[in-house]
Amino acid sequence: MPSIGAAPYAFDLRPAAAALLIIDMQRDFLEPGGFGAVLGNDVARLRGAIAPTRAVLEAARAAAMLVIHTREGHRPDLADLPPAKRRRGNLPIGIGDPGPMGRILVRGEPGHDIVPELAPIAGEPVIDKPGKGAFHATDLEAILRGRAIAQLIVCGVTTEVCVNTTVREANDRGFDCLVLEDCTGSYFPEFHAAGLAMIRAQGGIFGWVAPSARLLAALS
Repeated sequence: MPSIGAAPYAFDLRPAAAALLIIDMQRDFLEPGGFGAVLGNDVARLRGAIAPTRAVLEAARAAAMLVIHTREGHRPDLADLPPAKRRRGNLPIGIGDPGPMGRILVRGEPGHDIVPELAPIAGEPVIDKPGKGAFHATDLEAILRGRAIAQLIVCGVTTEVCVNTTVREANDRGFDCLVLEDCTGSYFPEFHAAGLAMIRAQGGIFGWVAPSARLLAALS
């Protein structure tokens, strides 16, 4: 059982019971000209997570670890979009509106898809989620239970929103989460730091945090 140096203390990895969960690495969030950029965000802050996540993805595949991808988005008819979510923010363009990469956060549109560098391969489940957390209104938990998964290695964006929400949901369901700090990102550096701090606070109230290099060393 490899021991990974993490905060607040070592994480004992059980590869056969672990899954890599890559959250919302979508074109609309990470690529220039996407929804995130249209809202005035610096997508380079998120794109920095692509290369380390790619290295972790390749290592997980080589180790025959279960890999799961998520995408935030809604049905084309928006029947699963709560009106409050659509209204919130007084945005110039919002969910369902035409954007630079098709209708924003609508399943099947180019911007909804995962960036090519991290594209899923055959056999890797893709969870389409209508909310921030990957467990809400999805079959993620059923997939994990069916594969006897107890540990989640978490990458993705954004740290303070979908990553944090998913880790909290996982914690309440009894999963141990190791969040890879350089494989996550936020448009706001202070939110990234705070999001990681909240996960590892008080003896790991929601999970563990470590750099990806330590996981890669354990898997090798």
